[in-house]
Amino acid sequence: MAQDPIVLIIRMLGEMYAFIVIMRFLLQISHADYYNPISQAIARLTNVPVLAISRAVPRVGRIDLSALLYAIGIKLVVLLLIVLASGMAMPNLLQLLMLALVGILDAILTIYFWAVLGSVIISWVAPGSYHPGPQLIQQVTEPLFSLARKVIPPIGGLDLSPILIFIVIQLIQSQLGRLLF
Repeated sequence: MAQDPIVLIIRMLGEMYAFIVIMRFLLQISHADYYNPISQAIARLTNVPVLAISRAVPRVGRIDLSALLYAIGIKLVVLLLIVLASGMAMPNLLQLLMLALVGILDAILTIYFWAVLGSVIISWVAPGSYHPGPQLIQQVTEPLFSLARKVIPPIGGLDLSPILIFIVIQLIQSQLGRLLF
């Protein structure tokens, strides 16, 4: 069954912008280099709404949740627009909020999955690269790697932490579908 092109456009644009906002949140929590050109671009694309939200939402420790709340809001609006454009019956707000939360969590896990995979490939192909892309990937994934290395330390120079991270991500993502139903 073919989908409505309007729904596909709404979903694609919404998911792309939500990805950028989620990346801002992940860059903040991993304390990635703010002066990296990619970080600067992400900050410019999201500054106005995130700064407005950050005035109203207090920080939790050293973590600024305004970007995460903005991403949830974007996801909620995208879901609402998809429901309206497709002519489906309007679910209640709690259901839409739950779908948005699960969608954001799934997007964060997917970003981390690909970032860890990219970090592993970069460590083989171009370790110590000065390009802004690989540096940013390394900075975003390093907190995950250091956490996983506490569970599985490197064995004979072989770092098995990416395997643990992949397993945990897959376990959590497999349970997200159950959470919705």
